[in-house]
Amino acid sequence: MKVDAVLGGTLADAGRTAADLEAAGYSGAWTVEAAHDPFLPLALAAASTEEIELGTSIAVAFARNPMLLANLGWDLQALSKGRFVLGLGSQIKPHITKRFSMEWSRPAARMREMVQAVRAIWDTWQTGAPLRFRGQFYRHTLMTPYFTPAAADVAEHGPPRIFLAGVGGLMTEVAGEVCDGFFCHPFTTERYLREVTVPALQRGRAKAGAASLEGFEIAGPSFVVTGATEEEMERAAAATRKQIAFYGSTPAYRPVLELHGWGGLQDDLNALSKQGRWDEMGALIDDEILDAFAVVAPPSDIAPELGRRYGDVIDRICFYAPYHRDPDRWRAVTEDLKAL
Repeated sequence: MKVDAVLGGTLADAGRTAADLEAAGYSGAWTVEAAHDPFLPLALAAASTEEIELGTSIAVAFARNPMLLANLGWDLQALSKGRFVLGLGSQIKPHITKRFSMEWSRPAARMREMVQAVRAIWDTWQTGAPLRFRGQFYRHTLMTPYFTPAAADVAEHGPPRIFLAGVGGLMTEVAGEVCDGFFCHPFTTERYLREVTVPALQRGRAKAGAASLEGFEIAGPSFVVTGATEEEMERAAAATRKQIAFYGSTPAYRPVLELHGWGGLQDDLNALSKQGRWDEMGALIDDEILDAFAVVAPPSDIAPELGRRYGDVIDRICFYAPYHRDPDRWRAVTEDLKAL
């Protein structure tokens, strides 16, 4: 199993942080699109590392267009010498329309076409074939030599792999059909992964003519509650309860709760979120719900429990660990996970 980490911190520190993650034994470093652009840190990280995989987890696809994503992916793949993964996600309608002022409609169909358009652009840049992509949502029919990057940029490694995040069945099918990997949303339980996510990925792979998930990477759920002391465990649990509550307040994620018979919790969380009562929401996440979404264990038991839950399903895992405080302890956890 590959073990990844979030590439956080300031933009100025991105190169050093990525080098530290590489030295600590992580397989990949991912940026998140939150308060800052997810692509800029990866340029610095690529120049400061040699082996660690680098990617976005995720970049908001519908805040951009296929040509922009194609350019960003191509350049980061060239700079990293084949280590970049273009990780995309749809976000939810209010963010796309109100935060990014972009269009929203039929997200699964739009995402399928966006990925296909990006690949069509890359194919033109690689082969010199005319750009003739005409879809329902995107049209790309103009590409002159002045705007065409050199095919030699990615000749050795090819264009980046594309991963997609999702929760619902339709978006998950799209990932299986047109992408190279899938990010399980942190708001995923083992039961939801096995009963909903994996079957949807298999349906998508079947549409693409693939008989199995072989060669397709699944990045697993990431909630881990751990610590070296009881106090650290309690702090981690409290923070994780709040994060689970935040995700649970989103109507799009209700199916995960409903699978477990907790659909009514979504109504309560959503109502509190609309009132701005964020601190109260975490109290609604009891131990049963916490255990369903998170691995709650001391560091020595993290790898065995993750292996029990997901070892036969997922290929890589990403979670935050304060490795810089106790590098030997966390290096041992990382090595145990890699051995799964």
